[in-house]
Amino acid sequence: MNNVLIIEDEKSVSEVVKAYLEKEGYGVFATENGLDGIELFRKEKIDLVILDLMLPDIDGEEVCKILRKISDVYIFMLTAKSTLSDKIEGLNIGADEYLTKPLSPRELTARVNALFRRIGGKKENILSFDNNKLIIDTDKRSVKLNEEDVSLTPNEFDILCVLASNKGRVFTREAIIERAFGIDFDGSDRSIDAHIKNLRKKIEEDTKVPRYILTVTKVGYKFGDEL
Repeated sequence: MNNVLIIEDEKSVSEVVKAYLEKEGYGVFATENGLDGIELFRKEKIDLVILDLMLPDIDGEEVCKILRKISDVYIFMLTAKSTLSDKIEGLNIGADEYLTKPLSPRELTARVNALFRRIGGKKENILSFDNNKLIIDTDKRSVKLNEEDVSLTPNEFDILCVLASNKGRVFTREAIIERAFGIDFDGSDRSIDAHIKNLRKKIEEDTKVPRYILTVTKVGYKFGDEL
Protein backbone atom coordinates (compact mmCIF):
# COMPACT_ATOMS: atom_id res chain seq x y z
CA MET A 1 0.00 0.00 0.00
CA ASN A 2 1.24 3.49 -0.84
CA ASN A 3 0.89 6.06 1.92
CA VAL A 4 -0.08 9.69 1.38
CA LEU A 5 0.39 12.54 3.85
CA ILE A 6 -1.96 15.53 3.52
CA ILE A 7 -0.77 18.76 5.14
CA GLU A 8 -3.75 21.07 4.76
CA ASP A 9 -5.28 23.50 7.28
CA GLU A 10 -8.75 23.49 5.70
CA LYS A 11 -10.25 20.48 7.42
CA SER A 12 -13.14 20.21 4.98
CA VAL A 13 -10.73 19.99 2.03
CA SER A 14 -8.49 17.52 3.82
CA GLU A 15 -11.37 15.23 4.79
CA VAL A 16 -12.78 15.08 1.26
CA VAL A 17 -9.38 14.36 -0.31
CA LYS A 18 -8.68 11.76 2.37
CA ALA A 19 -11.96 10.00 1.65
CA TYR A 20 -11.27 9.89 -2.11
CA LEU A 21 -7.75 8.55 -1.66
CA GLU A 22 -8.79 5.92 0.88
CA LYS A 23 -11.46 4.74 -1.54
CA GLU A 24 -8.64 4.15 -4.06
CA GLY A 25 -6.81 2.00 -1.52
CA TYR A 26 -4.19 4.42 -0.23
CA GLY A 27 -3.14 4.76 3.38
CA VAL A 28 -3.77 8.40 4.27
CA PHE A 29 -2.41 10.53 7.10
CA ALA A 30 -3.55 14.11 7.59
CA THR A 31 -2.48 17.08 9.67
CA GLU A 32 -3.53 20.72 9.78
CA ASN A 33 -0.15 22.39 10.29
CA GLY A 34 3.36 22.14 8.97
CA LEU A 35 5.33 21.18 12.06
CA ASP A 36 3.00 18.31 12.89
CA GLY A 37 3.27 17.23 9.27
CA ILE A 38 7.06 17.11 9.45
CA GLU A 39 6.92 15.12 12.69
CA LEU A 40 4.42 12.68 11.22
CA PHE A 41 6.54 12.32 8.11
CA ARG A 42 9.54 11.31 10.23
CA LYS A 43 7.49 8.62 12.01
CA GLU A 44 5.64 7.03 9.12
CA LYS A 45 6.57 5.62 5.73
CA ILE A 46 5.22 8.25 3.35
CA ASP A 47 5.31 7.91 -0.44
CA LEU A 48 3.61 11.19 -1.39
CA VAL A 49 2.99 14.49 0.39
CA ILE A 50 0.12 16.76 -0.63
CA LEU A 51 1.21 20.10 0.78
CA ASP A 52 -0.81 23.28 1.10
CA LEU A 53 1.34 26.42 1.12
CA MET A 54 -0.85 28.56 3.37
CA LEU A 55 -0.43 26.94 6.78
CA PRO A 56 -1.06 28.51 10.20
CA ASP A 57 2.32 27.82 11.82
CA ILE A 58 4.96 27.64 9.08
CA ASP A 59 4.95 28.39 5.36
CA GLY A 60 4.42 25.41 3.12
CA GLU A 61 7.54 26.44 1.20
CA GLU A 62 9.58 25.91 4.38
CA VAL A 63 7.96 22.51 4.93
CA CYS A 64 8.90 21.55 1.37
CA LYS A 65 12.52 22.63 1.89
CA ILE A 66 12.77 20.63 5.13
CA LEU A 67 11.28 17.51 3.54
CA ARG A 68 13.66 17.85 0.61
CA LYS A 69 16.64 17.89 2.98
CA ILE A 70 15.66 14.58 4.55
CA SER A 71 13.90 12.75 1.72
CA ASP A 72 13.22 12.47 -2.01
CA VAL A 73 9.52 11.86 -1.36
CA TYR A 74 7.15 13.06 -4.07
CA ILE A 75 5.53 16.38 -3.18
CA PHE A 76 2.39 17.87 -4.69
CA MET A 77 2.01 21.54 -3.79
CA LEU A 78 -1.61 22.61 -3.45
CA THR A 79 -2.17 26.35 -3.36
CA ALA A 80 -4.21 29.31 -4.54
CA LYS A 81 -1.03 30.95 -5.89
CA SER A 82 -1.26 30.46 -9.63
CA THR A 83 1.22 32.75 -11.39
CA LEU A 84 4.01 31.29 -13.51
CA SER A 85 6.64 32.67 -11.13
CA ASP A 86 4.89 30.96 -8.20
CA LYS A 87 4.92 27.64 -10.04
CA ILE A 88 8.58 27.96 -10.98
CA GLU A 89 9.48 28.84 -7.40
CA GLY A 90 7.56 25.81 -6.19
CA LEU A 91 9.45 23.53 -8.56
CA ASN A 92 12.74 25.17 -7.68
CA ILE A 93 12.38 24.37 -3.98
CA GLY A 94 11.56 20.75 -4.67
CA ALA A 95 7.92 20.23 -5.60
CA ASP A 96 7.17 17.54 -8.16
CA GLU A 97 3.79 18.98 -9.14
CA TYR A 98 2.22 22.36 -8.51
CA LEU A 99 -1.58 22.22 -8.36
CA THR A 100 -3.71 25.34 -8.01
CA LYS A 101 -6.94 25.67 -6.07
CA PRO A 102 -9.77 25.18 -6.56
CA LEU A 103 -8.94 21.61 -7.58
CA SER A 104 -11.53 18.88 -7.63
CA PRO A 105 -10.76 15.88 -5.41
CA ARG A 106 -11.41 13.65 -8.42
CA GLU A 107 -8.70 15.39 -10.43
CA LEU A 108 -6.29 15.29 -7.51
CA THR A 109 -6.96 11.58 -7.04
CA ALA A 110 -6.41 10.99 -10.76
CA ARG A 111 -3.05 12.75 -10.56
CA VAL A 112 -2.06 10.66 -7.55
CA ASN A 113 -3.04 7.49 -9.41
CA ALA A 114 -1.06 8.59 -12.45
CA LEU A 115 2.01 9.22 -10.31
CA PHE A 116 1.96 5.78 -8.72
CA ARG A 117 1.34 4.09 -12.07
CA ARG A 118 4.39 5.88 -13.41
CA ILE A 119 6.68 4.96 -10.54
CA GLY A 120 5.03 1.68 -9.63
CA GLY A 121 7.19 -1.30 -8.77
CA LYS A 122 10.83 -1.40 -7.90
CA LYS A 123 13.31 0.38 -10.07
CA GLU A 124 14.99 -1.99 -12.46
CA ASN A 125 18.73 -2.58 -12.35
CA ILE A 126 18.85 -2.38 -16.15
CA LEU A 127 17.42 0.73 -17.80
CA SER A 128 16.95 0.47 -21.55
CA PHE A 129 15.90 3.22 -23.96
CA ASP A 130 15.47 3.88 -27.65
CA ASN A 131 15.02 0.21 -28.63
CA ASN A 132 18.04 -0.81 -26.54
CA LYS A 133 20.24 1.81 -28.14
CA LEU A 134 21.08 3.21 -24.71
CA ILE A 135 21.47 0.75 -21.82
CA ILE A 136 22.28 1.70 -18.23
CA ASP A 137 23.25 -0.96 -15.69
CA THR A 138 22.82 0.66 -12.27
CA ASP A 139 24.47 -2.21 -10.38
CA LYS A 140 27.58 -2.38 -12.55
CA ARG A 141 27.55 1.39 -13.06
CA SER A 142 28.04 0.92 -16.76
CA VAL A 143 26.54 2.55 -19.85
CA LYS A 144 26.38 1.24 -23.40
CA LEU A 145 25.45 3.24 -26.47
CA ASN A 146 24.98 1.31 -29.70
CA GLU A 147 26.52 -1.72 -27.92
CA GLU A 148 29.70 0.21 -27.13
CA ASP A 149 30.85 1.13 -23.63
CA VAL A 150 30.55 4.79 -22.68
CA SER A 151 33.06 6.09 -20.14
CA LEU A 152 31.40 8.37 -17.58
CA THR A 153 32.74 10.00 -14.47
CA PRO A 154 31.00 8.97 -11.21
CA ASN A 155 29.17 12.30 -11.10
CA GLU A 156 28.04 12.01 -14.70
CA PHE A 157 26.77 8.48 -14.09
CA ASP A 158 24.85 9.49 -10.96
CA ILE A 159 23.19 12.41 -12.73
CA LEU A 160 22.25 10.21 -15.69
CA CYS A 161 20.71 7.63 -13.34
CA VAL A 162 18.64 10.26 -11.54
CA LEU A 163 17.17 11.50 -14.81
CA ALA A 164 16.83 8.16 -16.60
CA SER A 165 15.17 6.47 -13.60
CA ASN A 166 12.47 9.15 -13.66
CA LYS A 167 11.79 9.45 -17.39
CA GLY A 168 9.80 12.58 -18.21
CA ARG A 169 10.01 14.04 -14.71
CA VAL A 170 11.49 17.54 -14.48
CA PHE A 171 14.29 18.11 -11.98
CA THR A 172 15.72 21.42 -10.85
CA ARG A 173 19.49 21.62 -10.54
CA GLU A 174 19.11 21.58 -6.77
CA ALA A 175 16.97 18.45 -6.89
CA ILE A 176 19.52 16.70 -9.10
CA ILE A 177 22.26 17.58 -6.61
CA GLU A 178 20.24 16.27 -3.65
CA ARG A 179 19.40 12.98 -5.34
CA ALA A 180 22.76 12.37 -7.02
CA PHE A 181 25.21 13.71 -4.44
CA GLY A 182 23.29 14.31 -1.20
CA ILE A 183 22.49 17.50 0.68
CA ASP A 184 26.08 17.89 1.91
CA PHE A 185 27.36 18.60 -1.61
CA ASP A 186 29.12 21.95 -1.48
CA GLY A 187 29.50 22.70 -5.17
CA SER A 188 27.53 25.25 -7.18
CA ASP A 189 24.22 24.17 -8.65
CA ARG A 190 25.54 25.51 -11.97
CA SER A 191 28.10 22.69 -11.91
CA ILE A 192 25.19 20.51 -13.02
CA ASP A 193 25.18 22.39 -16.32
CA ALA A 194 28.80 21.42 -16.93
CA HIS A 195 28.09 17.75 -16.16
CA ILE A 196 25.05 17.81 -18.45
CA LYS A 197 27.15 19.33 -21.24
CA ASN A 198 29.73 16.56 -20.88
CA LEU A 199 27.05 13.87 -20.72
CA ARG A 200 25.49 15.11 -23.92
CA LYS A 201 28.85 14.95 -25.69
CA LYS A 202 29.07 11.28 -24.75
CA ILE A 203 25.55 10.00 -25.39
CA GLU A 204 23.85 12.39 -27.81
CA GLU A 205 24.25 12.19 -31.57
CA ASP A 206 23.62 15.92 -31.86
CA THR A 207 24.30 17.95 -28.71
CA LYS A 208 22.41 20.91 -30.15
CA VAL A 209 19.27 18.80 -30.59
CA PRO A 210 19.46 16.29 -27.72
CA ARG A 211 17.07 13.36 -27.46
CA TYR A 212 17.96 11.93 -24.07
CA ILE A 213 18.70 14.81 -21.72
CA LEU A 214 16.36 17.71 -22.38
CA THR A 215 16.49 21.24 -21.01
CA VAL A 216 13.32 22.59 -19.41
CA THR A 217 13.73 26.33 -19.71
CA LYS A 218 14.02 28.20 -16.40
CA VAL A 219 13.41 25.02 -14.43
CA GLY A 220 16.05 22.36 -15.04
CA TYR A 221 16.36 19.07 -16.92
CA LYS A 222 14.46 15.91 -17.72
CA PHE A 223 15.04 12.63 -19.55
CA GLY A 224 13.12 12.33 -22.81
CA ASP A 225 9.71 10.84 -22.03
CA GLU A 226 9.09 9.40 -25.52
CA LEU A 227 12.14 7.11 -25.60
